[in-house]
This record gives sequence, structure tokens and C-alpha cells, in this order.
Amino acid sequence: MQLNFHRSGKGAPLVILHGLFGTLENWGAQIKQLSEHFDVIAVDLRNHGRSPHDSRMDYTAMADDVIELMNRLGLEKVNLMGHSMGGKAAMQLAMDHPGKVERLIVVDIAPVEYPPHHNDVFAGLKCINLSQLKSRREADDILSQHVNSEATRAFLLKNLYRNEDRHFAWRMNLPALEQQYRQIAAAPEGTPYGGPVLFIKGGESGYIQAEHQQAILSRFPAANFKIIAGAGHLPHVEKPSAFTRLVEKFLRPDN
Repeated sequence: MQLNFHRSGKGAPLVILHGLFGTLENWGAQIKQLSEHFDVIAVDLRNHGRSPHDSRMDYTAMADDVIELMNRLGLEKVNLMGHSMGGKAAMQLAMDHPGKVERLIVVDIAPVEYPPHHNDVFAGLKCINLSQLKSRREADDILSQHVNSEATRAFLLKNLYRNEDRHFAWRMNLPALEQQYRQIAAAPEGTPYGGPVLFIKGGESGYIQAEHQQAILSRFPAANFKIIAGAGHLPHVEKPSAFTRLVEKFLRPDN
């Protein structure tokens, strides 16, 4: 599968993977900052953004898509960073293809199976009748009956666009994401990756807990951990300067 991507900057290659319902555009501020020192390749994962749709949505497939992109771009080895679902895809890639990963950054996710916690999101999105939708404001009003957070609704509705016929449509493959949700919630599995790994946790987020340490270290024995105080599940958005400093320090240890 040929993934959509955005490339900018010069230096060591850094591939960035977004989370569930996201796109590479969620990383705009970080792309701008990090491209000053790195060759940044931000990716739309399958069934997201402008990448192709497919019925399969597991981490082996997502990892293989990224390997295909690396091969297409002639990248033998990269630094790899992923957030949430993208973090799981990055972990899977590192375990399946350790020789392809120089350093790995996992943002606010652990290699564990999480209980379902997006039911309200799927319910709200499915209530939006795209064929009759007149405006984004109308979509937000409908979604607000299921999702209280204005920021979350704004994030989700970034997937909404007008197609060539000027009708509203989703960029994400909503049916596949819902049907394959158990695969998305699952833990990445494979041979432990022994290279350098940094787990970045938002201090206010509950996605990485103390009880996840064994699951992390059994797969990534060289893992280090950093917490960004005052940040939730989106530390790269909520605390961009602190996040960028951690990333650059980890990826450029001699500078």
C-alpha cells in the first residue's frame, strides 16, 4: 500500500506516525520544528488521511506499509516516532524489523491491550448523515450529543471534507476502523527490540500506567521514560516546546 506522506527538512531521517482518527497534519507544529535538524517524513497511516483504504487494520499491516514507504524512498534505517495507535505501529515495526530502526520514540501509549473506550466517538460519527449534512457546524452539533469535549470534536471533524461533487465525506475509513477496533486496541507482539527507546507520557494521561512497566521492558529492555507535566494524551500538541526538547535530546544525544 502506497501511503500518503509529507517530507521536509534535512538530516537524519525521522518517520512520524499519528494516532487513531488522526492524520499527518496533526503534527504540523512538530514537523516545522523538527525539520530544522531532521529529514522528517510524516505519514498518513492506512485508512486515515489521504492514504488508501483497506479492510485490514492490524499492526503488522501498518508496519509493513511503513517499510514499503521506506523502501520506496530509499531509506535503509530511520528514527521512528509514533503517537497512540501510531506508537503501537512503530513498536510493531521495531520488533519486526529491528535493523530498520535507529531510535524509537513512543508517545503516550503502552504495548498492552486497552479496553474499548471510543464507543461514544463511533456512535457520534455514525449519527452524522453525510448525504444530508449542510455544514461543519451542523456536524459539530450532532457530534456534541455523544462527545462532550470541544477539542476532541474539532480533532475528529478535521477528517471531514468536501469531495469533487461538493458533498461532505470522511477522509478516514470509518467502517473499517469500527470493524477492526479490536485489532487497534490489541497489543503489538514480536521479538524484543533492543535498541534505544524513549516513552513519553503526558502527566495527566492515563494511557501509560505503572502496571504497564513489565509489558514495556519485556519488549523494549533499553526503554527510558519521560513525563511531560501538565499534558494529557496529546503532549506534542499541549506542550510543544517541552516535547520538542525531549525528542531532540533523545535523537541527538551528542549535541
